[in-house]
Amino acid sequence: MREKAFGPEHPLTATSLNNLAILLKHQGDLAAARPLLERALAMREKALGPEHPDTAQSLPSPSCLGPCTH
Repeated sequence: MREKAFGPEHPLTATSLNNLAILLKHQGDLAAARPLLERALAMREKALGPEHPDTAQSLPSPSCLGPCTH
């Protein structure tokens, strides 16, 4: 819904994609999560810059490169 309301490059759209990717990772669907995380990161880097704190939220956590257990 955010993509429709704000557009495909908006930071809030990136937040929704990132949240969905986290859910998918926790459910063990890393194949589905990865493209969403990559898209969210690219969107945030473009809109906010690579040094912005919100961009850092889309960076992969070293503890979650494999299946998340938390």
